[in-house]
Amino acid sequence: AGCPSGSGPFLIQMYGFINTCLKSLVIEKFGEETWEKLRTLAEVQDTFMTYEIYDDVITLRLVQEACTMLDMPSEVVLKLFGEYYFSFCKMAGYDTMLRTLGGNLEALHSYLALSYQEMNAPSFRVEKNDDGRMLLHYYTDRKGLYHIVPGIIEAVAKDFFDSEVSMTILNQSEKDERTGKKEHVVFLVSQRSRGSKRDFRPQREIKEVTKEDEEIDRRLWMEEQAFCNAFPFHIVFDKQLKVKQTGINIQKFVPGLQTMDSRLDKYFSIVHPQVTFNIESIRMFINSKFVLKTRREMVPLASQHQSMLKLRGQMVWMESLGCMVCLCSPKLRSLQELEERGLHISDIAQHDTTRDLILLNQQRLAEMELSNQLERKKEELRILSRHLEGEKKKTQTLLYAMLPRHVANQQKEGKRVEAGEFQVCTILFSDVVTFSNICAACEPIQIVNMLNSMYSKFDRLTSVHDVYKVETIGDAYMVVGGVPIPADSHAERVANFALVMRIAAREIRVGLHTGPVLAGVVGDKMPRYCLFGDTVNTASRMESHGVPDDIHLSPFTYRYALEDKGFDILERGEIQVKGKGLMTTYFLLQNLCVSEDTIMARGTGEPCVYRDNQQGAGESEIDEAMWVCSIASYDLTNEDTFSGRHYTF
Repeated sequence: AGCPSGSGPFLIQMYGFINTCLKSLVIEKFGEETWEKLRTLAEVQDTFMTYEIYDDVITLRLVQEACTMLDMPSEVVLKLFGEYYFSFCKMAGYDTMLRTLGGNLEALHSYLALSYQEMNAPSFRVEKNDDGRMLLHYYTDRKGLYHIVPGIIEAVAKDFFDSEVSMTILNQSEKDERTGKKEHVVFLVSQRSRGSKRDFRPQREIKEVTKEDEEIDRRLWMEEQAFCNAFPFHIVFDKQLKVKQTGINIQKFVPGLQTMDSRLDKYFSIVHPQVTFNIESIRMFINSKFVLKTRREMVPLASQHQSMLKLRGQMVWMESLGCMVCLCSPKLRSLQELEERGLHISDIAQHDTTRDLILLNQQRLAEMELSNQLERKKEELRILSRHLEGEKKKTQTLLYAMLPRHVANQQKEGKRVEAGEFQVCTILFSDVVTFSNICAACEPIQIVNMLNSMYSKFDRLTSVHDVYKVETIGDAYMVVGGVPIPADSHAERVANFALVMRIAAREIRVGLHTGPVLAGVVGDKMPRYCLFGDTVNTASRMESHGVPDDIHLSPFTYRYALEDKGFDILERGEIQVKGKGLMTTYFLLQNLCVSEDTIMARGTGEPCVYRDNQQGAGESEIDEAMWVCSIASYDLTNEDTFSGRHYTF
């Protein structure tokens, strides 16, 4: 079976309650992920306002995509929705109303119309054949959704009446001229008991009582004037729809009804049920509540600017007179509607509950508006919460870029981050050769673009080799291995990173040194994770005394960290290092164990695997490797500002 089709050029709208029910069904039966995928395919929003009107195309699109995605025929999906819709109405608080409104589905829709004013409800009519079979006629403007009806009816029968009901489609027509509805479906209802029937009142013996017309005391007949006063909005008309009698108040609003042989269909149209305006159709729906609406062109000019009067009531066939009486009253929901139609409370009969309904519903409408506002605020809060979550992720990413992850987490929790001593680590400094000359020869934006391109490559490679970028100042780039997470392979990581820096950029100097440092967070407004100690100073000296396109190693890095580790290293010899005297230094040439593509992570983007990666140091291990240390234990008396950097020792 195909999926339900749309409504064509005639746009029909549906309240958000239906779409919310459909969403709840998918989530409960198939899971949250299925709903997310379904709404994405259907291109609809995630949340629907209960009392807000949505185009039918949204619901139909959801049903169509559900049929495709779940690989289920439309009749199965719609029947499942019908069964769930009944349960959803019960959860929404309508179960008591369903139990007490009786056996007329039209009464249910009349009640709901108080809350859902623009509701375009279907019509139902039960018919009993001569052979005793029960037929249910279903009339609707929505094509292709009639499979929902068996789901609802069978669920109601099972829950309320402890009976099993099966429904078979006998006939389905696309257009019913008599009712004006687009679709008319006839169901055969078959019923069999499931057990003891649950009744909400004691079983009573029911006897049929019939009275012949002659048994009625004719002294009970009312005078016409008394009847017109008691029912000020009633209308009596014959089989040709000629008006025979009207209430005193309806004559004020539609004076033309007083003229001889005036036809009712000339002054009124039937709003509900949507049937053809003739006596046969009205008698067919005699058990339904009727709503009539005045035609604008037939009211006095002075009243045409007002909202048209609607009358709601029941039709009663008077066999002896061959006439139909419409016992009705104004269809009003609030004091505002009363005023818009030029009516007053006193125009409504004392016995008419419409008086109480208007006053009670006035308060209910105010509560509904508050409920709508609450739903809107809830949706706004949900959207803001989602945006806030996105901003929190951005902030977290920025914080992790400024500080090591475990340090940033402690900062977020409001904990004080103590400085920690690391007995051994390897520090790298690099800068661009003749950067001052480049700045003098190029436009500022060119310098910014050059540094941004270079640092973006370097930043990606820090993740590949699992080293920590401490900071960048101008053309200087500082990296450390073994801090803040201690690692046995800290020197190998930094050495490989130095090699990829030389591959990624030309005309740079790189210097490495290995030794102890003190690390901690400095500053409150703009916190930074900084390294202190002579190791920092010596690493900087290795860079400043280096050679362009070469990686300069201190003797400590070579002897205690990289010797016999598979690297090709060339001795430079003794050089005079500012503040350090004579030092035998080395040049790192290449990694003999892995290829250039491997250390550059070309084509894979995967981090290189080091021997201490396999152990996976956790945060608890990191904490154990860090302890509080007094900065006074270091010799910081050598006040030497190097290469314009802010470190002072």
